[in-house]
Amino acid sequence: MTAEDTPKDNENTDKADTPTPPNRNKQYYRKARQKARKLGLSPKDDKEAARLLEERGIDIIQDEVSLLDGSNEGDVAMLGDADITLNEAERLAEVHAIQRDLVRRRRVRLWFLMLRLLFFIVLPTYLVGDYYYNDATEMYETQAEFVIQKSEAAGAMGLTGLLAGTGFANSADSIVVQGYLTSREAMLRLDNEHGYRTHFQQDFIDDLQRLPKDASMEKTYEFYEKYVKVGYDLSEGVIRLEVIATNPQASKTFTLALIEYAEERVDQLSQRVRKDQMQGTRTAYFEAEQAMFVARDRVLDLQTKRGVLSAEAEISSRLSIINSLELQAEDRRLRLGEVMDNAQPNQIRAETLGREITRLDARVAELRLELTESTNDNLSLAAISAELQIAQTDLQTRQLMLQQSLQQVESARIEANRQVRYLSIGVSPISPDVATYPRKLENTMLAFVIFAGIYIMLSLTISILREQVSV
Repeated sequence: MTAEDTPKDNENTDKADTPTPPNRNKQYYRKARQKARKLGLSPKDDKEAARLLEERGIDIIQDEVSLLDGSNEGDVAMLGDADITLNEAERLAEVHAIQRDLVRRRRVRLWFLMLRLLFFIVLPTYLVGDYYYNDATEMYETQAEFVIQKSEAAGAMGLTGLLAGTGFANSADSIVVQGYLTSREAMLRLDNEHGYRTHFQQDFIDDLQRLPKDASMEKTYEFYEKYVKVGYDLSEGVIRLEVIATNPQASKTFTLALIEYAEERVDQLSQRVRKDQMQGTRTAYFEAEQAMFVARDRVLDLQTKRGVLSAEAEISSRLSIINSLELQAEDRRLRLGEVMDNAQPNQIRAETLGREITRLDARVAELRLELTESTNDNLSLAAISAELQIAQTDLQTRQLMLQQSLQQVESARIEANRQVRYLSIGVSPISPDVATYPRKLENTMLAFVIFAGIYIMLSLTISILREQVSV
Protein backbone atom coordinates (compact mmCIF):
# COMPACT_ATOMS: atom_id res chain seq x y z
CA MET A 1 0.00 0.00 0.00
CA THR A 2 1.44 3.34 -1.00
CA ALA A 3 1.25 6.61 0.77
CA GLU A 4 -1.00 7.97 -1.86
CA ASP A 5 -3.53 5.28 -1.24
CA THR A 6 -3.72 5.83 2.51
CA PRO A 7 -5.50 9.18 2.46
CA LYS A 8 -8.00 7.80 -0.01
CA ASP A 9 -8.73 4.84 2.25
CA ASN A 10 -9.13 7.14 5.25
CA GLU A 11 -11.37 9.38 3.26
CA ASN A 12 -13.52 6.44 2.20
CA THR A 13 -13.61 5.19 5.78
CA ASP A 14 -14.70 8.58 7.06
CA LYS A 15 -17.40 8.71 4.42
CA ALA A 16 -18.58 5.26 5.35
CA ASP A 17 -18.69 6.11 9.07
CA THR A 18 -20.59 9.40 8.56
CA PRO A 19 -24.37 8.78 8.96
CA THR A 20 -26.70 9.65 6.14
CA PRO A 21 -28.58 12.84 6.99
CA PRO A 22 -32.18 11.92 7.86
CA ASN A 23 -35.33 13.51 6.49
CA ARG A 24 -35.56 16.74 8.44
CA ASN A 25 -39.22 17.62 8.92
CA LYS A 26 -41.20 19.25 11.70
CA GLN A 27 -41.41 16.02 13.66
CA TYR A 28 -37.65 15.55 13.41
CA TYR A 29 -36.88 19.03 14.72
CA ARG A 30 -39.53 18.78 17.45
CA LYS A 31 -38.03 15.51 18.68
CA ALA A 32 -34.59 17.03 18.54
CA ARG A 33 -35.70 19.89 20.75
CA GLN A 34 -37.23 17.50 23.29
CA LYS A 35 -34.02 15.45 23.51
CA ALA A 36 -31.88 18.56 23.77
CA ARG A 37 -33.90 19.80 26.72
CA LYS A 38 -33.67 16.44 28.44
CA LEU A 39 -29.87 16.57 28.10
CA GLY A 40 -29.75 19.99 29.67
CA LEU A 41 -28.99 21.85 26.47
CA SER A 42 -30.47 25.24 25.78
CA PRO A 43 -30.98 25.60 22.02
CA LYS A 44 -32.54 28.71 20.61
CA ASP A 45 -34.74 26.84 18.16
CA ASP A 46 -35.44 23.37 16.83
CA LYS A 47 -32.72 23.50 14.18
CA GLU A 48 -30.04 24.47 16.67
CA ALA A 49 -31.18 21.58 18.90
CA ALA A 50 -30.79 19.17 15.98
CA ARG A 51 -27.34 20.58 15.23
CA LEU A 52 -26.14 20.21 18.83
CA LEU A 53 -27.34 16.59 19.01
CA GLU A 54 -25.78 15.76 15.66
CA GLU A 55 -22.45 17.24 16.82
CA ARG A 56 -22.58 14.91 19.80
CA GLY A 57 -23.30 11.93 17.57
CA ILE A 58 -26.84 11.31 18.87
CA ASP A 59 -29.23 9.80 16.32
CA ILE A 60 -32.41 11.74 16.84
CA ILE A 61 -34.69 9.28 15.02
CA GLN A 62 -33.28 5.91 16.13
CA ASP A 63 -32.02 7.01 19.56
CA GLU A 64 -28.52 5.73 18.66
CA VAL A 65 -25.17 7.45 19.24
CA SER A 66 -22.61 7.53 16.41
CA LEU A 67 -19.04 8.75 17.01
CA LEU A 68 -17.67 11.34 14.69
CA ASP A 69 -14.25 10.82 16.27
CA GLY A 70 -13.55 7.11 16.87
CA SER A 71 -10.32 7.68 18.70
CA ASN A 72 -12.02 8.67 22.01
CA GLU A 73 -13.24 5.41 23.59
CA GLY A 74 -14.15 7.08 26.89
CA ASP A 75 -16.53 9.37 25.11
CA VAL A 76 -18.12 6.36 23.40
CA ALA A 77 -18.80 4.64 26.71
CA MET A 78 -20.11 7.81 28.22
CA LEU A 79 -22.43 8.43 25.29
CA GLY A 80 -23.68 4.81 25.44
CA ASP A 81 -24.66 5.21 29.11
CA ALA A 82 -26.18 8.56 28.31
CA ASP A 83 -28.22 7.00 25.49
CA ILE A 84 -29.73 4.38 27.83
CA THR A 85 -30.58 7.00 30.41
CA LEU A 86 -31.91 9.18 27.64
CA ASN A 87 -34.31 6.49 26.37
CA GLU A 88 -35.87 5.98 29.82
CA ALA A 89 -36.14 9.71 30.45
CA GLU A 90 -37.68 10.24 27.05
CA ARG A 91 -40.35 7.62 27.71
CA LEU A 92 -41.27 9.22 31.02
CA ALA A 93 -41.16 12.66 29.49
CA GLU A 94 -43.39 11.56 26.62
CA VAL A 95 -45.88 10.03 29.08
CA HIS A 96 -45.99 13.25 31.08
CA ALA A 97 -46.27 15.26 27.90
CA ILE A 98 -49.21 13.13 26.77
CA GLN A 99 -50.85 13.52 30.17
CA ARG A 100 -50.33 17.27 30.10
CA ASP A 101 -51.73 17.38 26.60
CA LEU A 102 -54.81 15.38 27.69
CA VAL A 103 -55.34 17.66 30.66
CA ARG A 104 -55.00 20.69 28.43
CA ARG A 105 -57.46 19.27 25.92
CA ARG A 106 -59.91 18.40 28.68
CA ARG A 107 -59.69 21.92 30.03
CA VAL A 108 -60.25 23.34 26.58
CA ARG A 109 -63.20 21.05 25.99
CA LEU A 110 -64.62 21.87 29.41
CA TRP A 111 -64.22 25.54 28.69
CA PHE A 112 -66.00 25.25 25.35
CA LEU A 113 -68.70 23.13 27.03
CA MET A 114 -69.23 25.81 29.64
CA LEU A 115 -69.46 28.40 26.88
CA ARG A 116 -72.01 26.33 24.99
CA LEU A 117 -74.07 25.71 28.15
CA LEU A 118 -73.90 29.39 28.96
CA PHE A 119 -74.97 30.41 25.47
CA PHE A 120 -77.62 27.76 24.74
CA ILE A 121 -79.08 27.11 28.22
CA VAL A 122 -78.15 29.63 30.90
CA LEU A 123 -78.55 32.78 28.82
CA PRO A 124 -81.98 31.83 27.33
CA THR A 125 -83.16 30.69 30.76
CA TYR A 126 -82.04 34.00 32.23
CA LEU A 127 -83.90 35.92 29.54
CA VAL A 128 -87.07 33.89 30.16
CA GLY A 129 -86.78 34.36 33.92
CA ASP A 130 -86.15 38.07 33.50
CA TYR A 131 -89.33 38.31 31.42
CA TYR A 132 -91.47 36.45 33.95
CA TYR A 133 -90.08 38.31 36.97
CA ASN A 134 -89.87 41.81 35.53
CA ASP A 135 -91.92 42.25 32.36
CA ALA A 136 -94.81 39.77 32.33
CA THR A 137 -98.24 41.26 33.12
CA GLU A 138 -100.01 39.67 36.06
CA MET A 139 -103.13 37.66 35.23
CA TYR A 140 -106.01 36.68 37.51
CA GLU A 141 -107.91 33.43 37.20
CA THR A 142 -111.51 32.79 38.33
CA GLN A 143 -112.75 29.21 38.66
CA ALA A 144 -116.27 27.79 38.65
CA GLU A 145 -117.81 24.33 38.58
CA PHE A 146 -121.33 23.33 37.54
CA VAL A 147 -123.30 20.28 36.47
CA ILE A 148 -126.16 19.79 34.03
CA GLN A 149 -129.21 18.12 35.59
CA LYS A 150 -132.49 16.86 34.18
CA SER A 151 -135.86 16.28 35.85
CA GLU A 152 -136.65 12.58 36.12
CA ALA A 153 -139.72 10.72 37.31
CA ALA A 154 -139.51 9.54 40.88
CA GLY A 155 -140.12 5.93 39.89
CA ALA A 156 -137.81 5.81 36.89
CA MET A 157 -136.65 2.27 36.38
CA GLY A 158 -134.33 0.46 34.05
CA LEU A 159 -131.03 1.74 32.70
CA THR A 160 -132.21 5.37 32.75
CA GLY A 161 -133.01 5.13 36.44
CA LEU A 162 -129.68 3.51 37.22
CA LEU A 163 -127.71 6.21 35.39
CA ALA A 164 -129.81 9.13 36.64
CA GLY A 165 -127.35 10.02 39.38
CA THR A 166 -124.16 9.52 37.41
CA GLY A 167 -122.21 11.60 34.94
CA PHE A 168 -123.32 9.34 32.08
CA ALA A 169 -126.94 10.52 32.34
CA ASN A 170 -126.22 13.95 30.78
CA SER A 171 -122.81 13.36 29.23
CA ALA A 172 -124.00 14.32 25.76
CA ASP A 173 -125.44 17.62 27.01
CA SER A 174 -122.27 18.33 29.00
CA ILE A 175 -120.06 17.67 25.99
CA VAL A 176 -122.24 19.96 23.86
CA VAL A 177 -121.99 22.73 26.45
CA GLN A 178 -118.23 22.26 26.71
CA GLY A 179 -117.89 22.58 22.94
CA TYR A 180 -120.10 25.67 22.92
CA LEU A 181 -118.11 27.47 25.64
CA THR A 182 -114.88 26.90 23.69
CA SER A 183 -116.36 27.93 20.35
CA ARG A 184 -116.08 31.11 18.32
CA GLU A 185 -119.79 31.75 18.87
CA ALA A 186 -119.31 32.11 22.63
CA MET A 187 -116.20 34.24 22.07
CA LEU A 188 -118.01 36.61 19.71
CA ARG A 189 -120.96 36.98 22.07
CA LEU A 190 -118.61 37.65 24.99
CA ASP A 191 -116.80 40.25 22.90
CA ASN A 192 -120.02 41.97 21.80
CA GLU A 193 -121.53 42.11 25.28
CA HIS A 194 -118.46 42.58 27.51
CA GLY A 195 -115.64 43.80 25.23
CA TYR A 196 -113.41 40.73 25.48
CA ARG A 197 -111.14 41.80 22.63
CA THR A 198 -110.72 45.35 23.94
CA HIS A 199 -109.82 44.03 27.38
CA PHE A 200 -106.69 42.31 26.04
CA GLN A 201 -105.69 45.26 23.84
CA GLN A 202 -104.91 47.60 26.75
CA ASP A 203 -101.54 49.33 26.62
CA PHE A 204 -100.29 48.23 30.05
CA ILE A 205 -100.20 44.57 28.96
CA ASP A 206 -96.76 43.36 27.90
CA ASP A 207 -96.06 42.74 24.23
CA LEU A 208 -96.23 38.96 24.40
CA GLN A 209 -99.64 38.89 26.10
CA ARG A 210 -101.25 41.94 24.48
CA LEU A 211 -103.67 41.44 21.61
CA PRO A 212 -102.80 43.66 18.63
CA LYS A 213 -105.13 46.53 17.82
CA ASP A 214 -105.83 45.16 14.34
CA ALA A 215 -106.15 41.54 15.49
CA SER A 216 -108.36 39.32 13.37
CA MET A 217 -111.07 37.06 14.71
CA GLU A 218 -108.76 34.04 14.47
CA LYS A 219 -106.06 35.79 16.49
CA THR A 220 -108.64 36.77 19.09
CA TYR A 221 -109.89 33.21 19.17
CA GLU A 222 -106.32 32.01 19.87
CA PHE A 223 -106.25 34.29 22.92
CA TYR A 224 -109.70 33.04 23.92
CA GLU A 225 -108.57 29.39 23.77
CA LYS A 226 -105.50 30.31 25.82
CA TYR A 227 -107.29 32.21 28.57
CA VAL A 228 -110.62 30.32 28.75
CA LYS A 229 -110.24 26.70 29.80
CA VAL A 230 -113.23 24.34 29.97
CA GLY A 231 -112.85 20.80 31.28
CA TYR A 232 -115.39 18.01 31.67
CA ASP A 233 -115.07 15.15 34.18
CA LEU A 234 -116.95 12.20 32.70
CA SER A 235 -116.94 10.18 35.91
CA GLU A 236 -118.52 12.96 37.99
CA GLY A 237 -120.34 14.90 35.28
CA VAL A 238 -118.78 18.18 36.45
CA ILE A 239 -117.82 20.96 34.04
CA ARG A 240 -114.90 23.06 35.29
CA LEU A 241 -114.51 26.58 33.95
CA GLU A 242 -111.35 28.66 34.34
CA VAL A 243 -111.24 32.22 32.98
CA ILE A 244 -108.11 34.41 33.00
CA ALA A 245 -108.11 38.20 32.72
CA THR A 246 -105.88 41.13 33.60
CA ASN A 247 -107.90 42.11 36.68
CA PRO A 248 -110.05 40.16 39.17
CA GLN A 249 -113.35 41.89 38.39
CA ALA A 250 -113.08 41.29 34.64
CA SER A 251 -112.24 37.66 35.26
CA LYS A 252 -115.36 37.20 37.39
CA THR A 253 -117.52 39.10 34.90
CA PHE A 254 -116.38 36.90 32.01
CA THR A 255 -116.99 33.76 34.10
CA LEU A 256 -120.55 34.75 35.06
CA ALA A 257 -121.33 35.64 31.44
CA LEU A 258 -120.10 32.28 30.17
CA ILE A 259 -122.17 30.44 32.80
CA GLU A 260 -125.23 32.40 31.66
CA TYR A 261 -124.51 31.48 28.03
CA ALA A 262 -124.15 27.84 29.02
CA GLU A 263 -127.47 27.89 30.85
CA GLU A 264 -129.25 29.36 27.85
CA ARG A 265 -127.72 26.77 25.55
CA VAL A 266 -128.75 23.96 27.90
CA ASP A 267 -132.31 25.26 27.86
CA GLN A 268 -132.26 25.38 24.07
CA LEU A 269 -131.13 21.75 23.88
CA SER A 270 -134.52 20.49 25.13
CA GLN A 271 -136.71 23.43 24.10
CA ARG A 272 -137.42 22.07 20.62
CA VAL A 273 -138.26 18.60 21.94
CA ARG A 274 -140.59 20.07 24.54
CA LYS A 275 -142.14 22.40 22.00
CA ASP A 276 -142.76 19.59 19.51
CA GLN A 277 -144.29 17.36 22.16
CA MET A 278 -146.64 20.06 23.47
CA GLN A 279 -147.52 21.35 20.02
CA GLY A 280 -148.44 17.88 18.75
CA THR A 281 -150.65 17.02 21.71
CA ARG A 282 -152.29 20.44 21.72
CA THR A 283 -153.06 20.15 18.02
CA ALA A 284 -154.60 16.73 18.58
CA TYR A 285 -156.65 18.11 21.46
CA PHE A 286 -157.86 21.05 19.38
CA GLU A 287 -158.91 18.74 16.53
CA ALA A 288 -160.72 16.40 18.93
CA GLU A 289 -162.48 19.36 20.49
CA GLN A 290 -163.62 20.68 17.11
CA ALA A 291 -164.86 17.22 16.08
CA MET A 292 -166.79 16.94 19.35
CA PHE A 293 -168.42 20.32 18.68
CA VAL A 294 -169.44 19.18 15.20
CA ALA A 295 -170.96 15.95 16.58
CA ARG A 296 -172.80 17.90 19.24
CA ASP A 297 -174.20 20.33 16.69
CA ARG A 298 -175.38 17.42 14.58
CA VAL A 299 -177.25 15.91 17.50
CA LEU A 300 -178.86 19.26 18.30
CA ASP A 301 -179.79 19.78 14.67
CA LEU A 302 -181.43 16.35 14.49
CA GLN A 303 -183.30 16.93 17.72
CA THR A 304 -184.51 20.30 16.51
CA LYS A 305 -185.33 19.18 13.00
CA ARG A 306 -187.10 15.95 14.00
CA GLY A 307 -188.67 17.39 17.10
CA VAL A 308 -187.40 14.53 19.17
CA LEU A 309 -185.31 15.14 22.22
CA SER A 310 -184.50 11.52 22.80
CA ALA A 311 -185.36 8.67 20.49
CA GLU A 312 -185.39 6.15 23.33
CA ALA A 313 -187.69 8.32 25.42
CA GLU A 314 -189.99 8.91 22.43
CA ILE A 315 -190.19 5.23 21.61
CA SER A 316 -190.80 4.37 25.23
CA SER A 317 -193.57 6.97 25.37
CA ARG A 318 -195.19 5.63 22.20
CA LEU A 319 -194.99 2.07 23.43
CA SER A 320 -196.57 3.04 26.72
CA ILE A 321 -199.42 4.74 24.84
CA ILE A 322 -199.86 1.69 22.65
CA ASN A 323 -199.94 -0.55 25.69
CA SER A 324 -202.48 1.73 27.34
CA LEU A 325 -204.67 1.74 24.24
CA GLU A 326 -204.42 -1.98 23.89
CA LEU A 327 -205.45 -2.40 27.51
CA GLN A 328 -208.42 -0.10 26.91
CA ALA A 329 -209.35 -2.03 23.79
CA GLU A 330 -209.11 -5.28 25.67
CA ASP A 331 -211.29 -3.87 28.41
CA ARG A 332 -213.90 -2.84 25.85
CA ARG A 333 -213.83 -6.30 24.33
CA LEU A 334 -214.45 -7.83 27.71
CA ARG A 335 -217.32 -5.49 28.27
CA LEU A 336 -218.73 -6.23 24.83
CA GLY A 337 -218.51 -9.91 25.61
CA GLU A 338 -220.52 -9.43 28.79
CA VAL A 339 -223.14 -7.43 26.93
CA MET A 340 -223.42 -10.02 24.21
CA ASP A 341 -223.74 -12.85 26.80
CA ASN A 342 -227.05 -11.44 27.98
CA ALA A 343 -230.25 -13.02 26.65
CA GLN A 344 -231.37 -9.69 25.30
CA PRO A 345 -228.16 -7.67 24.72
CA ASN A 346 -228.31 -3.92 24.66
CA GLN A 347 -227.68 -3.08 21.04
CA ILE A 348 -226.79 0.52 21.68
CA ARG A 349 -224.34 -0.48 24.36
CA ALA A 350 -222.86 -3.14 22.14
CA GLU A 351 -222.52 -0.77 19.18
CA THR A 352 -220.89 1.84 21.36
CA LEU A 353 -218.38 -0.66 22.71
CA GLY A 354 -217.69 -1.93 19.20
CA ARG A 355 -216.99 1.59 17.89
CA GLU A 356 -214.68 2.27 20.85
CA ILE A 357 -212.82 -0.98 20.17
CA THR A 358 -212.49 -0.02 16.50
CA ARG A 359 -211.16 3.44 17.35
CA LEU A 360 -208.67 2.01 19.84
CA ASP A 361 -207.39 -0.59 17.37
CA ALA A 362 -207.09 2.06 14.68
CA ARG A 363 -205.12 4.28 16.99
CA VAL A 364 -202.83 1.45 18.00
CA ALA A 365 -202.28 0.60 14.35
CA GLU A 366 -201.53 4.24 13.59
CA LEU A 367 -199.07 4.49 16.42
CA ARG A 368 -197.36 1.29 15.40
CA LEU A 369 -197.22 2.58 11.84
CA GLU A 370 -195.48 5.77 13.04
CA LEU A 371 -192.90 3.64 14.81
CA THR A 372 -191.82 1.66 11.75
CA GLU A 373 -192.95 3.38 8.56
CA SER A 374 -192.08 6.78 7.13
CA THR A 375 -194.40 9.11 5.35
CA ASN A 376 -193.79 11.92 2.91
CA ASP A 377 -193.90 14.46 5.69
CA ASN A 378 -192.28 12.69 8.59
CA LEU A 379 -189.78 9.95 9.11
CA SER A 380 -190.54 6.95 11.17
CA LEU A 381 -189.62 7.01 14.76
CA ALA A 382 -187.28 4.09 14.11
CA ALA A 383 -185.41 6.11 11.46
CA ILE A 384 -185.28 9.13 13.71
CA SER A 385 -184.04 6.93 16.54
CA ALA A 386 -181.34 5.47 14.27
CA GLU A 387 -180.15 8.92 13.22
CA LEU A 388 -180.12 10.20 16.76
CA GLN A 389 -178.42 7.07 18.01
CA ILE A 390 -175.66 7.39 15.39
CA ALA A 391 -175.22 11.08 16.12
CA GLN A 392 -175.21 10.52 19.87
CA THR A 393 -172.78 7.62 19.52
CA ASP A 394 -170.48 9.85 17.43
CA LEU A 395 -170.81 12.56 20.06
CA GLN A 396 -169.91 10.12 22.82
CA THR A 397 -166.92 8.91 20.78
CA ARG A 398 -165.73 12.47 20.22
CA GLN A 399 -166.13 13.25 23.89
CA LEU A 400 -164.04 10.18 24.76
CA MET A 401 -161.38 11.20 22.22
CA LEU A 402 -161.37 14.71 23.64
CA GLN A 403 -160.88 13.30 27.12
CA GLN A 404 -158.00 11.16 25.89
CA SER A 405 -156.44 14.14 24.10
CA LEU A 406 -156.65 16.12 27.30
CA GLN A 407 -154.86 13.31 29.13
CA GLN A 408 -152.21 13.27 26.41
CA VAL A 409 -151.70 17.01 26.79
CA GLU A 410 -151.18 16.58 30.51
CA SER A 411 -148.80 13.66 29.97
CA ALA A 412 -146.86 15.70 27.38
CA ARG A 413 -146.62 18.58 29.80
CA ILE A 414 -145.23 16.27 32.48
CA GLU A 415 -142.81 14.72 29.99
CA ALA A 416 -141.75 18.16 28.79
CA ASN A 417 -141.02 19.15 32.37
CA ARG A 418 -138.94 16.00 32.71
CA GLN A 419 -136.95 16.98 29.62
CA VAL A 420 -135.97 20.33 31.08
CA ARG A 421 -132.20 20.73 31.65
CA TYR A 422 -130.81 23.24 34.06
CA LEU A 423 -127.46 24.17 35.56
CA SER A 424 -126.55 23.59 39.17
CA ILE A 425 -123.50 25.60 40.22
CA GLY A 426 -121.25 23.66 42.56
CA VAL A 427 -118.47 26.25 42.89
CA SER A 428 -119.48 29.86 42.45
CA PRO A 429 -116.99 32.25 40.80
CA ILE A 430 -115.12 34.44 43.28
CA SER A 431 -112.71 37.22 42.34
CA PRO A 432 -109.10 36.36 43.27
CA ASP A 433 -107.09 38.84 45.32
CA VAL A 434 -103.65 37.56 44.24
CA ALA A 435 -102.39 37.17 40.69
CA THR A 436 -102.47 33.58 39.49
CA TYR A 437 -100.11 34.04 36.54
CA PRO A 438 -97.29 34.19 35.69
CA ARG A 439 -95.89 31.36 37.78
CA LYS A 440 -92.43 32.76 37.78
CA LEU A 441 -90.33 30.01 39.34
CA GLU A 442 -92.22 27.15 37.67
CA ASN A 443 -92.03 28.74 34.24
CA THR A 444 -88.34 29.56 34.62
CA MET A 445 -87.52 26.00 35.65
CA LEU A 446 -89.61 24.69 32.80
CA ALA A 447 -87.70 26.90 30.37
CA PHE A 448 -84.42 25.56 31.77
CA VAL A 449 -85.56 21.98 31.27
CA ILE A 450 -86.74 22.71 27.73
CA PHE A 451 -83.52 24.44 26.69
CA ALA A 452 -81.43 21.70 28.29
CA GLY A 453 -83.43 19.05 26.47
CA ILE A 454 -83.02 20.85 23.15
CA TYR A 455 -79.29 21.20 23.70
CA ILE A 456 -78.90 17.53 24.59
CA MET A 457 -80.90 16.42 21.56
CA LEU A 458 -78.87 18.63 19.23
CA SER A 459 -75.57 17.43 20.76
CA LEU A 460 -76.55 13.78 20.37
CA THR A 461 -77.66 14.40 16.80
CA ILE A 462 -74.42 16.15 15.88
CA SER A 463 -72.32 13.41 17.51
CA ILE A 464 -74.20 10.70 15.61
CA LEU A 465 -73.79 12.58 12.34
CA ARG A 466 -70.05 13.00 12.96
CA GLU A 467 -69.65 9.29 13.59
CA GLN A 468 -71.56 8.45 10.45
CA VAL A 469 -69.47 10.85 8.37
CA SER A 470 -66.18 9.63 9.84
CA VAL A 471 -67.08 6.03 9.09
